[in-house]
Amino acid sequence: MDLKLLYALILTIMPVTELRVGLPLAILYAIENNISIALIFSLVLLLNILVIFFIFYFLDNLHHIFMNSEYYRRIFEAYLKRFRKRVDKFEKKHESLGFLALILFVAVPLPGTGAWTGCLVSWLLGLNRKKSILSIAIGVTIAGILILLGTLGFISLI
Repeated sequence: MDLKLLYALILTIMPVTELRVGLPLAILYAIENNISIALIFSLVLLLNILVIFFIFYFLDNLHHIFMNSEYYRRIFEAYLKRFRKRVDKFEKKHESLGFLALILFVAVPLPGTGAWTGCLVSWLLGLNRKKSILSIAIGVTIAGILILLGTLGFISLI
């Protein structure tokens, strides 16, 4: 596997970048190397959906262990303090939409609205896990399609 593709795949599973950064890089790699865009898109999308299970596993089983570390606790609590306002606002504003709100939140292809944040929102609000996984996966798919179309449109302009 080429380092460029590996780099794009790693960015795909990272909390801040996710497929919003990884997918365009992977698409460029596919075009440069004459690889099927559908194959690369499917791979990136699958990775971003699989990370949902890792995130929930971490939050359910490992998070409390890491909270014993002063460094982790300070970082998590600082992030949570800033993030909690967004979660509260999200909950009040979109409560009537139910899981559709979670889909839309994850589907917006902006930093801080992907699978990682969707899982954290679901975990903090104690939402139904199966419905959350499905909602987040649908949101990731929508975001992936939007980013794919945007990337291909941008490339065609160049």
